[in-house]
Amino acid sequence: MKIAIACDHAGYEMKENVKSWLIKSGYDVNDLGTYSSASVDYPDYAHKLAIEVETGASSLGFLLCGSGNGVCITANKHQGIRAALAWNPEIASLARQHNNANVLCLPARFITTEEAEKIAESYLKAKFEGGRHQTRVEKI
Repeated sequence: MKIAIACDHAGYEMKENVKSWLIKSGYDVNDLGTYSSASVDYPDYAHKLAIEVETGASSLGFLLCGSGNGVCITANKHQGIRAALAWNPEIASLARQHNNANVLCLPARFITTEEAEKIAESYLKAKFEGGRHQTRVEKI
């Protein structure tokens, strides 16, 4: 599975750690930047990732910024993107199971790298349940 990952400066260090974990876990990762902790505008990277997932070039996306909110709001402006902000494994799992989220947003300033890995693992292991949730997703 190909996963796109992107961040702003606040998420850079954690992005590098999550990217390494994803690669070690066997995923094909497309790093869309940023590539340093120098200040950047998060929408530039969130839009780039959303297009990558929207077009099918990557199956899923991971976005990171300080709070996770900015990248989440930006990504959700794209048709077909269902970005979810998750700060614990249960939220991440439910985002996939109930909302068929195709972009996971992580709040780099509020979680540890270990928590980020657990959140990512929970998100990736979860599967969309369909059924009553499918009808709701179709209304988005």
